[in-house]
Amino acid sequence: MNTTPPRQRRSLSRRTLLLGGLGALAVIGVPTTAACTTVIPITFDPTQSTPDLTPSATLTGHTRPVAAVAFSPDGETLATTSFDGTVRLWDVAGRKTVATLTGYTGWVRSVAFSPDGKLLATGSDDNNVEGVVGTVRLWDVAGRDTVATLTGHTREVRSVAFSPDGETLATGSTDNSVRLWDVAGRKTIATLDHLDWVFSVAFSPDGETLATASADNSVKLWDVASRKTVATLAGHTESVFSVAFSPDGKTLATGSDDNSVKLWDVAGLNIVATLTDHTNGVSSVAFSPDGETLATASTDNSVRLWDVASRKTVATLTGHTDEVWSVAFSPDGETLATASADNSAKLWPTR
Repeated sequence: MNTTPPRQRRSLSRRTLLLGGLGALAVIGVPTTAACTTVIPITFDPTQSTPDLTPSATLTGHTRPVAAVAFSPDGETLATTSFDGTVRLWDVAGRKTVATLTGYTGWVRSVAFSPDGKLLATGSDDNNVEGVVGTVRLWDVAGRDTVATLTGHTREVRSVAFSPDGETLATGSTDNSVRLWDVAGRKTIATLDHLDWVFSVAFSPDGETLATASADNSVKLWDVASRKTVATLAGHTESVFSVAFSPDGKTLATGSDDNSVKLWDVAGLNIVATLTDHTNGVSSVAFSPDGETLATASTDNSVRLWDVASRKTVATLTGHTDEVWSVAFSPDGETLATASADNSAKLWPTR
């Protein structure tokens, strides 16, 4: 059954919209883990032709599309979510599943580790007798069990992100809202509204600003303390699927169904670059921990790595056989994880 409202079916008809933008998730943990993680600069020469990289591992086991990927703050574990209703935890070094988290009745679209690595948040299309009702689950990573189910969204949850201090969780939903949750109290503390579906949420590294991306073609910046909109970034001509702050908080990357990536100066609230090498919608964006490289995933089945300074593609990753929906850098920057509608996740060396 097609649950897309009639007014959206033409503009949101691509299968791209089955995913939520999570590119920012890998960035959220960077400020917290930087003190204990050695960040190794990615060494691409932007003056050279773009190479095609080969994955170091293909992670299989999910039986339906893989929607999202996120590394634990120590880089030892990768979490993947899937339309098969499960969450898998993988030992990165061993390339094997160490746990499968079950209990959902619908698709699991989004995932994020807390900054201390003890909790995992996942967002879903959980179903009940009344239809799709999005839920958020908090999992104890060590115990592999649910410690809380957060309800309140009335449609699927497309994105989840912890604040850098781990005290607040932001969630974006196709009920056109963003919710802020008190993690310890397991309760909603604020509801922020867009005019259309919300695909992606990301906290700035200092935790003071929240960026939210929407099918209303805009990105909003919110003051977290006051819950007020401080800016609306307009420039994309189609739905914005993903947002990510650079590690220094000065730049915001946005990926859109208009096939482009835009880089915004956060202080000036203006576009400083538009990246246009993808041939289809850009579903996920993520900065490397050193801030020098941007990874972008697309429904053109590829991932691109961009040199942020020169605004040029420095590598093209073409190993997936279907749309790529999520990208995440490991905390040390040496590995990129990707999630695809081809039912797999891949790990790629970045140097």
